[in-house]
Amino acid sequence: GQLGFRLIQLSVVFCHCISQRHLTDHHLLFVRACVCVKVCARVTFMDFVTQAKLNFYSWDDLQEIVFVIQSQSNSFHMSWAERQRADLLQQTQSLTQTPPPVLLLHSLTDNEGDWSILPLLPYFSSLFGKNSSWLVFLEEETNVKVTKLLQALRKFDRRKEWFLGKPLHDEESTIIHHYAFAENPSIFKYPDFSAAWALSIPLLDRLANKVRDDPLKSDFTIDLKHEVALYIWENGQGPRLTAVPELCTEPEHSPTAQHCATTLRSPAPLCVGTKLCILYITVPVVKKTWEREASLLEYYSDHTDPSIPTIDLGVPNTERGHCGKTFAILERYISDAVPKTSWLLVVDDDTLISLPRLQMLLSCYDPSEPVCLGERYGYGLGQGGYSYITGGGGMVFSRAAVVRLLASDCKCYSNDAPDDMVLGMCLNALGLPVTHSSLFHQARPEDYSRDFLAHQVPISFHKHWNIDPVAVFNRWLKDESRSTTLNKSTKEEL
Repeated sequence: GQLGFRLIQLSVVFCHCISQRHLTDHHLLFVRACVCVKVCARVTFMDFVTQAKLNFYSWDDLQEIVFVIQSQSNSFHMSWAERQRADLLQQTQSLTQTPPPVLLLHSLTDNEGDWSILPLLPYFSSLFGKNSSWLVFLEEETNVKVTKLLQALRKFDRRKEWFLGKPLHDEESTIIHHYAFAENPSIFKYPDFSAAWALSIPLLDRLANKVRDDPLKSDFTIDLKHEVALYIWENGQGPRLTAVPELCTEPEHSPTAQHCATTLRSPAPLCVGTKLCILYITVPVVKKTWEREASLLEYYSDHTDPSIPTIDLGVPNTERGHCGKTFAILERYISDAVPKTSWLLVVDDDTLISLPRLQMLLSCYDPSEPVCLGERYGYGLGQGGYSYITGGGGMVFSRAAVVRLLASDCKCYSNDAPDDMVLGMCLNALGLPVTHSSLFHQARPEDYSRDFLAHQVPISFHKHWNIDPVAVFNRWLKDESRSTTLNKSTKEEL
């Protein structure tokens, strides 16, 4: 009965301890006596062993893990994060009566910089530093098999400093990492956040003290996973990333993922309803690549040229920022000069983009909400700064967001101010969140880790430096099957 089951649990605990050389052989008599209980049971001994091992893990390990879902405050992302939390809690119900903490990052504080993780380390340390062993970070698409994750973490002494994850590395020095490790870029490893990553509590506590004693100084947050790894490494004074083979980015149902503790969930289903998109850019390689996929498209310059055609917005071209021109585009978008549509996309003339993939992504967002979507960067996040959408990868705004922006007093301080950063300051002042998608890219494919791009279906890339942009578009962004099946009504939605 219940007594026999508890004895089996204890016997498995002792067997595990013997295998780890924590017990001596004289305990074998007790183990053999406990094993005899199986004669009275109506299930197999292996069933007992499996359940007992799960409960053994739950007694200790599970209650000492804190899960942090790197969630966002947009309604679509919140719903995905809530489903992920529910799945984690459902898995843990059979393992322990006291579920582990499962936190949603966007809901912890009102600090705009929370998504950059480092400012929150003192918060995590004060709450969990005394009664936990691991802080495990998950992205919204990360699927977790809790028992396998527990088994993977048990390989590491939780009393020591550990930084765990699936390693990425650069093949060449890259602008998004400030050309770090230029002589040997592949030497430095940083985690693929999609596979999950973890900090042991001793490391968390030390880093939290460092943040308290020496406030974060970095002006820009560009590639968070790389910057977190650099901060932890601390110029060789801290631990490097330790690879955990069980942290994976294979699809959750892949036959190659049987050993994995984490996998990637299936893509989000498309939401019902029609979403319209109108596109504005500055000038073309566009005509040779993605122009034919859009019907509502306008080119802007400082003079009218019917051969392209371009539209003169009355704002002079500038050598650096394009704030004046971008705000003129926003004004034109809500005027009667163009058809009324749900979405506005602003890209540079050297942006490469897949409109079918963008349309699929936008189908999951509600344009009646103020949505501002793209690749998120940060400025001064450790000192109360702001987030912004980096312009080169493409900036997407719902009509509601544009209306809110223009109804405020926010404006350019000069025509050549950086438009993406000024918009970020405006959104921060209005309390409108920037929604991040890693499918938008501010740089070229060569500037990202191959393993990182391997599990993506990218939407955009930027810059034509030292590449053939048409070849890049055809390799990374062109969908032959989808392009040939786009019917007229679908194309007109773009």
